[in-house]
Parts: sequence; structure tokens; C-alpha cells
Amino acid sequence: MTQKPSRLFARDTEWAELVDFVSSPAHGATLGLVYGRRRQGKTLLLELLSREMGGFLFAATQQTETMNLADLGAAYAAYRGLGAPVAFADWRQALAELLRLGEERQVPVIIDEFPYLTAATPALPSYLQQALSPLSHAKEHTRTRLILCGSALTTMTQLLSGGAPLRGRAVLELVVRPFGYRQAAAFWGLGDQPELAFRVHALVGGTPAYLEMSGGAGPVDPRSFDSWVVRRLLNPASAMFREGGLLLREEPTITDPSSYAAVLAAISAGRTRRGEIAAALGRPATAVAYPLSGLENIGLLERVDDALRSKRGEYRVSEPIVRLHQLIIARHEPELISGRGEQVWREQADTVASKIYGPHFEDLARSWCRDHADRQTLAGTPSSVLPATIACREHRQGHELDVVVAEKTSSGGSTIVAIGEAKGTTSSMGVHELARLDHLRQLLPADRVSRPPKLLLFARAGFTSDLMTAARHRDDVELVDLDRLYRGA
Repeated sequence: MTQKPSRLFARDTEWAELVDFVSSPAHGATLGLVYGRRRQGKTLLLELLSREMGGFLFAATQQTETMNLADLGAAYAAYRGLGAPVAFADWRQALAELLRLGEERQVPVIIDEFPYLTAATPALPSYLQQALSPLSHAKEHTRTRLILCGSALTTMTQLLSGGAPLRGRAVLELVVRPFGYRQAAAFWGLGDQPELAFRVHALVGGTPAYLEMSGGAGPVDPRSFDSWVVRRLLNPASAMFREGGLLLREEPTITDPSSYAAVLAAISAGRTRRGEIAAALGRPATAVAYPLSGLENIGLLERVDDALRSKRGEYRVSEPIVRLHQLIIARHEPELISGRGEQVWREQADTVASKIYGPHFEDLARSWCRDHADRQTLAGTPSSVLPATIACREHRQGHELDVVVAEKTSSGGSTIVAIGEAKGTTSSMGVHELARLDHLRQLLPADRVSRPPKLLLFARAGFTSDLMTAARHRDDVELVDLDRLYRGA
């Protein structure tokens, strides 16, 4: 397999999938889609693929069909070593010539920012359908590996949906996502500082481009963290200052960004259920269904189901920089523009702790269970890791469970193998939280457990000596601090 270039950080799976797609010995042209939100490194990934495998890459821009065809003709001529640009009469001719590039060998032919082209030429997917028909020249006489790439998620996903012309034509659909929290820590050079890595990830997430947009470096130690936030995130002169708002406005399917931003603001503030969101906006619950669905489609929002009640779920903002924008930057923009970033950051410490660090630590606890914890730790292999609310007659209220780990059974159902509590504050977790989990374990539905689930305690600030002593004498308790969250299983 073509070795991954050293320039490309992580992305081992994505690189392997692309190389496998291009190198496939299958006869006939094949189609692949690569998409993801902006600034995830898709273009770098495909440029390196094109360079390593002798491919052709054309990056479309927001302009007319005639202008894009002219630019394509120039790029095509340069690739073929022709003396003058090729003047394509229309997209049918252009596609036919691009697909001929693989007549002698497997060649990646990459069209980046494909949604720009479909915006100017809506019939382009139909032209591709015709060019890739079973008896076409491309299918019978070439091994072209055509890759369409784009950042407009709705446009890209619709290319293969329902009755779309390209439905059933693609053999690769690769989604390039932000780095996981451990990869992000390494990318920012914070792998040996879990507390600092956690804070940075809680504010900017795992989007690769944000390192460069933050001046090329993160904070060097906890003491420099606050000044780094003020200088790189809350400073109007920084590229990061408006990023959380631009992500919404860059999506072409969002025609009314203000109403979608209001939904994001409500969820960021803690109104996570549909009824709560509607109440915060002063609208009926049915009125928020469309913006919620739209935000899910473009990857800024995620619906998280309740582990114990299938029809009950809540929404979370899946991009940390959007949450920071809604909670801090958008609400205090006049003060920030006036240069009072340090004051705003200091005064919003409680909001950051409760609305950003707290929920984010719970998210990482669930991610750790899904992606990093071993089978012995969880007493099973997770098929789902979700939060839950469990009714309690004794206390006459519902108790929140941050982590419910379920494993699929041979009968097709699932059984709960572990439950957990996550505490993202700066105070140590004590025996009270263990006693609480012991109590909640007794309230789990009998038909969902086959044996007493393990108890997982996640603490950003570590554990009291009493809790550590208690845990040492029990084989059903696991303590997970930040160091284990970032380095252990």
C-alpha cells in the first residue's frame, strides 16, 4: 500500500480507505465521495493522495459554469502537459475526457468543492450518471477512480440519497470528521498535559485548522491558558473570533441563520430537550423540528437518546467552538470589541465551568467508554454508551446517569454492563458519588441487567483518599481521572 506521507497527521484510516479505493484492481471507472465540515483537512488529504498516486485534482470555486469549465480546461491541459488550455464545450465533454485519464492504469481524478459546481450546474449529477452507465466507455475501458469532495454536507449526502441520479453508483463514502480528543491533544502538542488538553478541546474541539487559526500554538501551561484564550479566541482580531458563527452561515442550505443560531444558543445554555428549546424560543414544539433537523444534517447538532427510554432524548452542540461562540462571544461581543476580553473571561468563569467544562467532560467520559476502555474495565463490549434519567420513588424525582454502557445480547437485545458518573468540576470526587451509583444501580430495570453492572467514576480533579480506599476493596468499581481518560484503558 502507498505509504502515508509524514505531512499528514493521523488520518490513518482515511488514508488507507482512499488508497484501497484508488488501487482496487476492479475493471471499470468507480465513484467515491469524500465530505465533512470545513477545515477538517480534506483538501490536504486529497492533494497528498493525488501527488503520491499521480492523480488529477481540480478545485472548483464559486463562479459560473463557463468560468469553472475554463479553469478545468486549464488544469486538465497542465496535467496532460499540453501547450494550451483545453476549451470544453460543456460538462458532458469535460466528464468524458476526465474519465479517459484512467484508460491505462488506476488514476485518482479528484473534483474538490463539488457543491460549487452543482450550484451552477444542477444537472451535473445526471451527467455523471450517464457517464458512469454500465455500458459507458468509462465502465468498459478505464480504471478511473473519480472522487467528489465537498464541505456542504447536505448537498453531498443528497447525492446518494433516495432517487438521486448517483444513488447506487458510489463504492466509497468517506466522512472526514474532527480529531478525537486524544488525537487532538497530540496534534496540539498537549499529550503530556491532560488538564490543559481537556480545556483546549472543550473550547475548540478537534478541527485541525484551528491550531493554525489560533496562531499556530496552544497554551504552554495552565498558567498561560487564560491569556491564550483572551488573545486567540476572544480577540476580534483573531481568525477564531467569528468562527463559531461562520460555520452556520457557510452552509448553503441554511437560509435563515438567525433562527438556527437561536436554537444553538438555547441548547448551549442547557435547554437540551425539544420542549425546553421551544419554550426558550417562545415557539410551539413543532416549530423547532425543522431547524433541529437542519442543524443535525450539517453536523453542528447531535441528538443523544436516553439509554432507558427510547423515545426520550436530548440535543447537544457537537462543535465546541459553536458552543463557545453562543455562550460567550455572541453575548458579549460589544465588550470584547472594546478590548475587555480579560474581564469577560473572568466574569464568565461560572458559565464556562457549568455550561462548557461540565457537559464536555461527560461527553469525553462516554467517548472513552466507546473508543478506549477495554472489555475488562467495562465488563463487556459496548454497543451503546448513552446518558439516562432513571425514576426514583424514594427521592420522588428522576436521577441523571451520565454514562450507561450496554452490550448487545445473542437474542438481539442489549444488557447494561456498566453505569457511570462524570464530574467535570475542580473539586475531587468522594464516596458520596459512589454511594449514589450504588443506589442507582438498584433502580435499573430488571429486564436490562443480567448481573450487577460495574460502577464507573470519572473525575477531572481526581478522587478523595476515602473513595480511593473504598475502590481498592471492590472489583466492581473503576476510577477514571484525566490521566486515565487520555492515556489509559
